[in-house]
Amino acid sequence: MNTENKKLPYYAVIFTSVRTAIDEGYAETASRMIELAESQPGFLGLESARNEIGITVSYWENLEAIRAWKQNSEHLLAQERGKVLWYEQYKVRIAKVEREYSF
Repeated sequence: MNTENKKLPYYAVIFTSVRTAIDEGYAETASRMIELAESQPGFLGLESARNEIGITVSYWENLEAIRAWKQNSEHLLAQERGKVLWYEQYKVRIAKVEREYSF
């Protein structure tokens, strides 16, 4: 994600998880959640990696946009499926990005 043209500060939602062995629709739901997030007002981008633990960082203009995303009806269903099927554990952290630099 290129945030060079994004106004600072912005917010990062950091989602870390440990998966279960159950896959039942996980990949399709994950793709759909990215698609939905991209259409959500205030969404700025996303980065994700998965190996032993999964890490997904999404970027948002403000806290209100994050709250609206958390309450999205399809996202709420995916959250529930995640608790029941896909994750042994997860943690969500919300951070304010006040400065950035890159190489």
